[in-house]
Amino acid sequence: FLTVLTAAALLGGIKIVSKVASICVPLMILLYLGFGSYIMILNAGQIPEVFGMILRGAFTGEGAAGGAVGAGFLIAMQIGAQRSLFSNESGMGTASIPAAVAATSHPVRQGLASMTQTFVDTIIVISMTGFVILTTGTWTAGPDQAATMTGEAFPHGLPGEWGHWIVTIALALFAYSTILGWAYYGEKCWEYLLGTASEKPFRILWILCVPVGAVTSLDFAWLVADTLNALMAIPN
Repeated sequence: FLTVLTAAALLGGIKIVSKVASICVPLMILLYLGFGSYIMILNAGQIPEVFGMILRGAFTGEGAAGGAVGAGFLIAMQIGAQRSLFSNESGMGTASIPAAVAATSHPVRQGLASMTQTFVDTIIVISMTGFVILTTGTWTAGPDQAATMTGEAFPHGLPGEWGHWIVTIALALFAYSTILGWAYYGEKCWEYLLGTASEKPFRILWILCVPVGAVTSLDFAWLVADTLNALMAIPN
């Protein structure tokens, strides 16, 4: 299903990709922030305590229990850096590719738009995720449940069981728009190396990679993504 959707967008060209992304991304952000704000309003009384927890964890070592100078702290730093790069692309040198083809009256205007993207993603969306997890108490589930903390936080904070659907839909929109966006990045680099005639073969190759990524081991998928991100970030 994901492969068919990807093929429909990519074989339609960059205009189709930009139209799809312009629908998916705002919808994802509004959906996620809207319900995240609702949870924070419901738990407004806990917000001062959450700030206290964050500060204590940052400056007293409480958050890195038993591993402040050991492997636990280093692993936490490593995973944090990997996921933040994957989330907002900062420092990877890729954001200039779509910015270069944007229709704008002045390059500074586009630069401000690109900067706003990182602010919304990192400062607003990710901070809200942390507050939702902390105010709903799902962070106490233990390390074996870390991967599903956000998925559990929204059902805990919202009435009924439809909180799972909010997170699932937001993730699906994020994943789909990311696949399309990175396809364009790769295509432009491929075109620079091999010429414009290589565009269509690249799109077909990219589409064929989608089902492989969808059925492979999740650990392997993260390993590939983290390795390739590092190979971009380090030289940049």
